[in-house]
Amino acid sequence: MSSEQKPTGGGGINGGVAIIGFILMFLAGGAIMWGWEHHRLGGGDTAGEVGGGWSDDDSPVPVSSKDPSWGNRSAPVTIVTFSDFQCPFCGRVEPTLDQLKTAYGPDKLRIIWKNEPLPFHANAKPAAEAAQGVFALAGNTAFWKFHDLLFKNQSSLSAENYEKWAKEAGVTDMAKFKAGMANHAWADKVEKDHIVAKQAGVNGTPGFMINGVLLSGAQPVDKFKAVIDQELPKALAKIAAGTPKDKVYVAMSTENRKNAPAAKDDEEDEKEDTKTVFKVPVGTSPILGNANALVTIIEFSDMQCPFCKRVEPTLKQIHDTYGDKVRVVWKHEPLPFHPRAEPAAQMTLEARAQKGDKGFWAAHGKLFEMQPKLEDADLLAASKELGLNVDKVAAAIKEHKYKREIDADQELADDVQASGTPHFFINGRRLVGAQPFEKFKTIIDEEVTKAQALLAKGVAPSALYEQLIKDGKGAPEPEKKTVSISPTAPSKGNPNAKVVIQEFSDFQCPFCSRVEPVVAEVMKNYGDKVKFVWRNLPLPMHAEAPLAAQAALEAHKQKGAKGFWDMHAKLYAAQQKPDGLKREGLDQLAKESGLDVGKFKTALDTQAHKAEVEADAKAGNDAGISGTPAFLINGYFISGAQPYAKFKKLIDRALSESN
Repeated sequence: MSSEQKPTGGGGINGGVAIIGFILMFLAGGAIMWGWEHHRLGGGDTAGEVGGGWSDDDSPVPVSSKDPSWGNRSAPVTIVTFSDFQCPFCGRVEPTLDQLKTAYGPDKLRIIWKNEPLPFHANAKPAAEAAQGVFALAGNTAFWKFHDLLFKNQSSLSAENYEKWAKEAGVTDMAKFKAGMANHAWADKVEKDHIVAKQAGVNGTPGFMINGVLLSGAQPVDKFKAVIDQELPKALAKIAAGTPKDKVYVAMSTENRKNAPAAKDDEEDEKEDTKTVFKVPVGTSPILGNANALVTIIEFSDMQCPFCKRVEPTLKQIHDTYGDKVRVVWKHEPLPFHPRAEPAAQMTLEARAQKGDKGFWAAHGKLFEMQPKLEDADLLAASKELGLNVDKVAAAIKEHKYKREIDADQELADDVQASGTPHFFINGRRLVGAQPFEKFKTIIDEEVTKAQALLAKGVAPSALYEQLIKDGKGAPEPEKKTVSISPTAPSKGNPNAKVVIQEFSDFQCPFCSRVEPVVAEVMKNYGDKVKFVWRNLPLPMHAEAPLAAQAALEAHKQKGAKGFWDMHAKLYAAQQKPDGLKREGLDQLAKESGLDVGKFKTALDTQAHKAEVEADAKAGNDAGISGTPAFLINGYFISGAQPYAKFKKLIDRALSESN
């Protein structure tokens, strides 16, 4: 299966994903997307063997303190991740790993990094060596920061950037880093990781060994949870029976590898996955083919996605084979890590506005032919070739003219869990990725038979699709949580609004800063319809977060809401500086904000706002919130740095219910 997965960002110990018998409900989407960029949290800062080496070399999937890691050494479940910094699938699964970290926390889950650069990714091996060098020179925390920068900038992997990012991540001895890269000092470790991957049976990236159980590919979070939830009680039982905590990984991985079942047939998985019917409306989307076709294929796609381009010949083969029996409906799902996908979507929608569905499909074909050349100049040149009004296309791209239509498609994608592209629903039956013609044909043939039977019973051709999906699976009910609103908490917006958005957040959490543009968009679009309330939830692994929260509250005390939101912005900006959130940095921010610095220092020295911060955290934790950012929209729960469409859907629902 080839597809690009939408991330769902989130950070923290527990963002609310349901863990059967252990913790509470669902972290969304995290990371993706769709705040695709995400945060890695160090689980102990071991640089090479500094701080005491350890080794689980007697495991069939050996790991040691020479491997970058997150989580505690004694965690009952260990995920060994085999990954490639240039592989788009590897980048795509990172938000899922963030969700798992948030859900299970470092005491239950440990993640170990192993390098598996693929030979056809020219930049993957140098990137792996650079990352290993950062780990060797500066430890886990620096490694995960560097790791984030590599995945965030997959299209810009270069020796010059490795040096820049290594410094940003915390490497202080840049001369040693440069020398190590020049001498390939860390190439041996990368090669050893590759050998472990082959011995473990990992034949592609990303690949995961969960206590020795193989899981391949950028799978959704539920696939990981199924294995983890199976392993967790078994591991805890072993510990209770006397296995030392720091040896449970060896015991579990040895047992699981010894008793590994025969490999599951991927064909069987696909057949099982395609049986559920989803209620996916056609709406007003572009249609290619007969409006009364027996089979409707709804495609969620992205003009910059290489897998969406790769499936185009298959769709042409379907058209050539089935003719008027099949129609294709396009839904826009520009993924956040494809910066040119949204402008390309705008161009195709303007083409449709000017020349109808025919114009849309002509633009669609042209852009896939041009991919990956989708810069504004490329889009405008293509528009001219297609006979479009180029000025109108340029204005649509600049003004995001069709944002509402794109948002609606993305909201629908969220409803039907279409978390990657290309994503197909064939008369409501899911098929994910750039699958071969035979996979489509199997489902289409079954659906043609079903449709013909309905026609024989008198169903009108125009009503056929609605009849086929009428009992299909719709959007799941959103989760709700109850947290009383603090009357003293910093807020903005209309104090009497019927819709209240509470954000539980952490000034050191990069997810929290990453979601700020979405929050700004919410406040811009909804204005006096909403009240936005800030709640502090500094996470245990963020050492500077508690004092930063107190700094913001002292600004609130001295200068009210304006003072708080000014300090709030400055604290997020300070995340980018190595010592920006340390005490000296906070004092400097107070000075820049025009606060009474003497009172500010006294407040921080005496922990004057500690009780208030802890009360917020307790309120969140009591409701099952212990990851950031987390939002409550009249109680409707959003976990992680989610895209605007996710907020819009729940805000609109809350507004409707409040009228």
